[in-house]
Amino acid sequence: MFTHIREDIATIRTKDPAARSTWEVITCYPGFHALTIHRLAHALWLNKFYWLARFVSHVSRWLTGIEIHPGATMGRRVFIDHGMGIVIGETAEVGDDCTIYQGVTLGGTSLERGAKRHPTLEAGVIVGGGAKVLGSFTVGAGAKIGSNAVVIKPVPAGATAVGNPAHIVGSKSKEAQSKETQQPATPAFSGYGVNTNEEDPITQTLKTLMERLERAEVEQAKLAAQVQAKGDANQ
Repeated sequence: MFTHIREDIATIRTKDPAARSTWEVITCYPGFHALTIHRLAHALWLNKFYWLARFVSHVSRWLTGIEIHPGATMGRRVFIDHGMGIVIGETAEVGDDCTIYQGVTLGGTSLERGAKRHPTLEAGVIVGGGAKVLGSFTVGAGAKIGSNAVVIKPVPAGATAVGNPAHIVGSKSKEAQSKETQQPATPAFSGYGVNTNEEDPITQTLKTLMERLERAEVEQAKLAAQVQAKGDANQ
């Protein structure tokens, strides 16, 4: 328990430049409070004290503005920044070192009792503010969900999903991921899932079409000039 608390404090101080001291984190960070109380609620849930677990979770929601169902599985060193309005459903699984911003929903789209209804976030996933991840699929390790994205399909490891409905902006090839595994490096943290080095594929497609159109216009002008030159020569 105390190991988790120390890890949570260290994670917040690493990822949030506004955190000036350990005391400030302990007293003023609702994400830290929500995760700490959730561990108690989750332990009660696993021991089948369902009502008491839900009541502890409800008190946590009232205190922090963050709703984590006691049945949800939360990994280590999860960073909940700001946190107001976050909803994490019963069968959601959040991996180690994930980052979740305010207004995020990890929701279910099925009414089947006992089934896996909520998403799984693998290690290191970043979910930007206001994003909705809906369904019983997996968001791969190191993936990023842009702010206000609505994700209803699996996201590959290392990819970035943006938009409504979400589409993939960038993903790393298996070869690239293999090289990273062989030569591990600390990835740059992307606040709110924003990565300025990746371009929207729709924008890329439009640029490609514009370039092709420009080349076609140049070729058309050349052909017109050749036709005109032959016509003048025939006269």
